[in-house]
Amino acid sequence: MSQPHSAQTLKTGFSASSRRETGPSSHLNKVDGALRGLSAKPGDAARAVIDLSAVSRFDTAAAAIVSRTASEFEEQGLGVTYEGVSEAQHLLLDKVEACGKPEPVHLPPSPLYLQIVGKIGETMRAMAAEGRAMLDFIGSVIVIAGRTLVRPRRFRMIPFVHHMEKSGFDALPLVCLLTFLIGAVVAQQGAVQLRTFGAEVFTVNLIAIIFLREVGLLLTAIIVAGRSGSAFTAEIGSMKMREEIDAMRTLGLDPLEMLVLPRVAALTVTLPLLTFIADIMGLLGGGFVVFFMLDMSPGVYISRVQEAVDFWTFGVGLIKAPFMAAVIALVGCRAGLAVTGSAESVGAMTTSSVVRSIFLVIILDAMFAMFFTAVGV
Repeated sequence: MSQPHSAQTLKTGFSASSRRETGPSSHLNKVDGALRGLSAKPGDAARAVIDLSAVSRFDTAAAAIVSRTASEFEEQGLGVTYEGVSEAQHLLLDKVEACGKPEPVHLPPSPLYLQIVGKIGETMRAMAAEGRAMLDFIGSVIVIAGRTLVRPRRFRMIPFVHHMEKSGFDALPLVCLLTFLIGAVVAQQGAVQLRTFGAEVFTVNLIAIIFLREVGLLLTAIIVAGRSGSAFTAEIGSMKMREEIDAMRTLGLDPLEMLVLPRVAALTVTLPLLTFIADIMGLLGGGFVVFFMLDMSPGVYISRVQEAVDFWTFGVGLIKAPFMAAVIALVGCRAGLAVTGSAESVGAMTTSSVVRSIFLVIILDAMFAMFFTAVGV
């Protein structure tokens, strides 16, 4: 066994004494031990050359030893090349090296029911993480609100009034038009169905109770979620993308106090007012249809409305409005703060905030409905 090396190359070759490496096991063990003792010191060589030109007999055991030696050189950072390798030896070395590498594992696809269960599990885990993050965000906003109540001068009145105008006054035309039309549609369909029982006079009761308790608030909340909630996400997300929020933190300003709290407070004030106007417009739409379909005068219509409803019928909708407003504003603002540095993220989070807001509004309305029914209101 010869081990000549220079500053650039470490050369290992088999001498004549190793030509019978496939003979008695003692000869093979001797060659194996000599090859195990080879190593390259750092900086000694850049590549290793294995010379097999003096080998006359070569089998699988010898190929395994040579392949292992080449792997050890490669682990030391040397480039390995062969010299004097015949075609048969080269073929055998390739086979041994291929056998030493693990075959790629191709797992069969999981059954469909397991994939469905996995998807459900991933969705539930994502929902749990989102719920935990949302609770953390709500807690932070409550802390900021409490700090502002202790020191009212910290509250930003100008952004508060600005967002009241944007989310309240500017939304009036859309809310009035849609609630008027929905009230007319409900009255028309209710009159047609109740006429078959000779009870079309109760159309007024249907319109009043449905709009004052549920439809007026729910329709207004959905409009505000799609209009103002998405605007909150887009505005704050654009600021996040332009690193304006990071600049605010650098200046020692709290984004929750500067951006989130005025929006939440503004929407909490404006949504009950919008709900009141939506209820009135829904009753007007219903009265318009009743006047033409049932020949009911406005005085009789107003009298029937007064008989059909009481204070709590009207108050239930207004009680729910601030809670829905807070949910819409919090979801929209948190989605804006979750935007990353791309325009695509702004669009994705805006869409997500609208969907989540509408979903939570409906869930919250159902919970309030069950609560008021349980207490007899």
